[in-house]
Amino acid sequence: MKITFLLHNAYGIGGTIRSTFNVAGALAVHHSVEIVSLIRTIDTPNLPLPRGVRLTPLIDKRPDAAAGSNDLGNPLLTRPSAHVPAAEAKGTTNFNALTDQRVAAHLARTDADVVIATRPGLVVYLAVFGREGRYLRIGQEHRIYSTHGAEIRAACNAAIPHLDAYTSVSEADAATHRAHLPGVTTRLTALPNGVPATGIEPSDGRAKLVVAAGRLIPVKRYDLLVGAWATVAAKHPDWHLRIYGRGPQQTTLRRQIDELGLAGHITLMGAHSPIETEWAKGAIAAVTSREESFGMTIVEAMHCGVPVVATDCPHGPGEIITDGRDGLLVPVGDADRIAKGLLTLIEDDELRRSMGEAARVAAQRYAPERVAAAYETLIAELHSARGTVAPAARRGAGGSVRSRTPGTPLTTLKGAVKQLIRKPLRPVASCRVTAHGNLAVLVEPAGVHGADLALTLTRRRGDGAPIRLPLHPPTVTSSDLWTATVDRGAVDLTEGRWDLHVVRPADGARRRVLSRYAEGRGLLGLEPLPGSPFSWWIPYPTVDGYLALRAWRRPAHAEARVIRADADGLAVEGTLHGALFGPDAAPIAEATPTRGPGRPFLTGVTALGSGRFRFTVPYERIHEARTGGAGAAVWTLTLRKSAGSGTPIRIGRILGDIVDRDKTDLHPVTHGIRPRLTGGGDLTITCSAPTG
Repeated sequence: MKITFLLHNAYGIGGTIRSTFNVAGALAVHHSVEIVSLIRTIDTPNLPLPRGVRLTPLIDKRPDAAAGSNDLGNPLLTRPSAHVPAAEAKGTTNFNALTDQRVAAHLARTDADVVIATRPGLVVYLAVFGREGRYLRIGQEHRIYSTHGAEIRAACNAAIPHLDAYTSVSEADAATHRAHLPGVTTRLTALPNGVPATGIEPSDGRAKLVVAAGRLIPVKRYDLLVGAWATVAAKHPDWHLRIYGRGPQQTTLRRQIDELGLAGHITLMGAHSPIETEWAKGAIAAVTSREESFGMTIVEAMHCGVPVVATDCPHGPGEIITDGRDGLLVPVGDADRIAKGLLTLIEDDELRRSMGEAARVAAQRYAPERVAAAYETLIAELHSARGTVAPAARRGAGGSVRSRTPGTPLTTLKGAVKQLIRKPLRPVASCRVTAHGNLAVLVEPAGVHGADLALTLTRRRGDGAPIRLPLHPPTVTSSDLWTATVDRGAVDLTEGRWDLHVVRPADGARRRVLSRYAEGRGLLGLEPLPGSPFSWWIPYPTVDGYLALRAWRRPAHAEARVIRADADGLAVEGTLHGALFGPDAAPIAEATPTRGPGRPFLTGVTALGSGRFRFTVPYERIHEARTGGAGAAVWTLTLRKSAGSGTPIRIGRILGDIVDRDKTDLHPVTHGIRPRLTGGGDLTITCSAPTG
């Protein structure tokens, strides 16, 4: 049968989009599946479109689309919808007269057997424009009955009786719908979101890291998590909290973190997709929401072997987590109980490990294949209730059959084509950091064809020749992936950013590698190779979806493991790599002006043994080194093993798994002074101009 999902914007990265893509991909194994996106805002979706699924946009809102090919000038975009309530339409931003027109036309002509609407405005459209008897009409509720405003709630309640089925993502919310809609003949049932397991390496529970992820909005109550972390950090300062996501509360959370003195303990990481690689880095996941209709992040973390400490809010967490077995449930809105739950797992390694294993097993309940099967059962039951037979499975949305010249043997044509055309390279790969710090590049077989293929690393905007490595084909005893290894003890990468390509010598084909996952879990706790030069590599996905490496290579490096604003000055503690302090060393830190009105100055450094060091830069000395004038003064910090000797060693923060520390490792202004990291990870000090 043909199944169509209606999404508002399939080109974003929200939970509804992820769930729809997951289930659509599972259904596409046996059926023809189409995702219809009401609007299109960029060229390609942020999330990978599942194999076998067609994506059809109805309205093109790409500002950079070719002239005349988008709908931005259409006057209907500025006219209100005649059907969707204003609270859902957001004026005319989400729904308008043009969306009315395009959806009505699509629902009138579609050849789908089932149409599934995924948000209130689309549910209204399906009720108004859907053709009764031509296809099944199913609405989805991705929030909770009580969380919609009165206007949206009334519109949904009016639309539901005109559908064949309406699904909630939790049984508790389905029961709420049934209680509020007595006598409605529409099937009201629960079908969870589909969340797939990935092939990434799961967490081993050893990293001293707690991870949270989601939109930075009030309902997520990250303020409670930050407040709870003050208690955790006081008892376990070596543990760290990362919060992934973006949203309107980012500035408020940044201020709260700074006011609590937690800048060195909590990192706001920004948005990250795919998020699974980041769950796998953590030992514990935290969800502190006031409400969760389902909790996709909970299942994602559990798939990665990470136990979740979650508030027992309506409705999802309590249906997903078995308290005390595969995670912990704590009261809603209670920062002290959140802290206690986190500390319970932080302080019990065995409990954390066993819960992580149980979480991976429990998460299998939400595999997209199981959710797809539940949809198939629901569709069959709806047809049975109608007294009709469900359409047979059919695949191939958008498929075509190529013609051939009559009388020409097909085998002859195939041979000629094979001689003239080689299959193109479309490599997609994951990069995994191994326990030894090497990079395992795992290339999916569907996009690579030929013999003697190679993987090359090319320095972006560099002069040198690419580094070439053999790409090994799958074997009977190995996985079905092509593999290459970048050995950090044998491969010398100069500092910079490196792009990966697959090369086919037979015809000179060369294609850049798309990123599936960049798995950096192995970088947590990893140390650089001893000796000089110092080097460090971090794999990452580029903004346009390709796999790349950030490499550092220096004769020596001073890693600033602690950057802290003390009462009297800026304290730095770290470790020297690629060089040694002598037994009578008298190291110094040099502050060299790089911008604005400042002069150089020195600070004594204490060598602590085993390459460790610490120093404090007094605030007074920094202000004295400011020479007046307009603008902020900026100094770069370097280390010398003794005054006036040797090449200065840059001080910064490079080790670990974060590529762009200048975007994540942020510190507040104290006494007019702010420590900053550059794009290359080097430590600088900024002194603001005096006010007054």
